Amino acid sequence: MSRIGKRPVTIPEGVTVEVNGHTVTVKGSKGELTRELHPAIQLEVKENEVEFTRPNDSKESRSLHGTTRSVFNNMVVGVSEGFKKELELIGVGYRAQKQGDKLVLNVGLSHPVEFEASEGVSFEVPANTKIIVEGFNKEKVGELAANIRAVRPPEPYKGKGIRYVDEFVRRKEGKTGK
Repeated sequence: MSRIGKRPVTIPEGVTVEVNGHTVTVKGSKGELTRELHPAIQLEVKENEVEFTRPNDSKESRSLHGTTRSVFNNMVVGVSEGFKKELELIGVGYRAQKQGDKLVLNVGLSHPVEFEASEGVSFEVPANTKIIVEGFNKEKVGELAANIRAVRPPEPYKGKGIRYVDEFVRRKEGKTGK
């Protein structure tokens, strides 16, 4: 039995769960998420908990059991608390600024790079070298943060680039003279 899959998901106050076949809709204070779950995994909504069961011990249903529970848990956490990714810019002249709902990055390229905030995702720029990506959909927040980081990933010699706040960059020594 999957250790993650057999744990029930507790539904906090203010969050409603609607099940229509294999389509699940979760509504909360931050927003609303709808997703179609795999038909092999059954979910059972009790008072303030949701339990997931699998029909058999085949490899496919075992692998989907914990994944389905985690996806549903991320939906519940997203609409109740939200998700946040923090990025920092390290380098001389590297800066970020927010213009309306756009994020504009100047990171040593010949042109500024712009990012649009998608639905349910927002930017914050508390300092010109810090970016906070927030939203209720974990996949969109992570994807947008990864796309921002991909503009200028941290390089190993001087450590310049865009990195997550808790990311460790292994530094290399570089060339040595005679």
